[in-house]
Amino acid sequence: MSSPTGPSSGLPVRMPRPRQPGRHRRPEPVSAPEGAPALVLAVPGSPSVESRGLAEEVVSIARSELPGLDARVGFVESDGTDEEFPSLGQVLASAEAQDGDSAPAEGGPAAVVVPLLASPDSTYLEVIREAVGAGGATARLTDVLGPHPLLAEAVHVRLSEAGLARADRARLFTVATAADGIVLATVGGAEAVQAAGITGMLLSARLAVPVLAAALDEEDSIAETARRLTEAGSQQLALAPCLIGPELPEGLLVAGAEAADCPAAEPLGAYPAVGRLVLSAYMAEVGITPPRSSQGTPVR
Repeated sequence: MSSPTGPSSGLPVRMPRPRQPGRHRRPEPVSAPEGAPALVLAVPGSPSVESRGLAEEVVSIARSELPGLDARVGFVESDGTDEEFPSLGQVLASAEAQDGDSAPAEGGPAAVVVPLLASPDSTYLEVIREAVGAGGATARLTDVLGPHPLLAEAVHVRLSEAGLARADRARLFTVATAADGIVLATVGGAEAVQAAGITGMLLSARLAVPVLAAALDEEDSIAETARRLTEAGSQQLALAPCLIGPELPEGLLVAGAEAADCPAAEPLGAYPAVGRLVLSAYMAEVGITPPRSSQGTPVR
């Protein structure tokens, strides 16, 4: 039997849903205000094509989240003789010169320097502070990126990519090589280990396995931490860098995996959460309120 509007199938008809008002609406995009200071990403480690590519990808993520952002890259250990790897001081001087030719926000800095570090490393931070201070107080320095839940998310993803952790606790499938104990590796001494330990607690909650932080650049730290996990009952360990990459000396991660006698995941690299944390540090310093959608998304 048919009706004036078509055949009667006895099935419900799917109607288009009205647009959701109020809190369900997509937040309005935020753009960098006119005269906003430059974001200068301070990249540690020896300058290389790889570290430059990683840094450029990180600032590209930041620009995509905040249209109109002036984002630049400066290398902490560059001597400034290679234009492909400008030193942090050179980039700050350029930002200051451009600031003098434009109309900046009254009383605002010419640049906001964000260290590309997951945990505090006093050696690099001292050099960064010196470069910022040499700029005549026209630049501001933010904290490092961690500890933060988004870093725990990023470490989780790198472990799952290496087959050392399940990608999602909510899905009831297993990974044969999943670790039951994680050595969370960092560099920078006791302060860095303490900060990584907080991220480690967040990671432990995600994975439901014990996580202990250790320093790759301190003798016996990795081996001792692996021993503690084994004595506590872990049988299958994994080494997870709470490191972005450029700050990690060549060969140190391999040596750490050998000391812990276990496989290792890759450093965090230009994982999207790293770019969001860089932008978040900048926006907090400048006083820009981020949209709600900029919060981290769960690992799937």
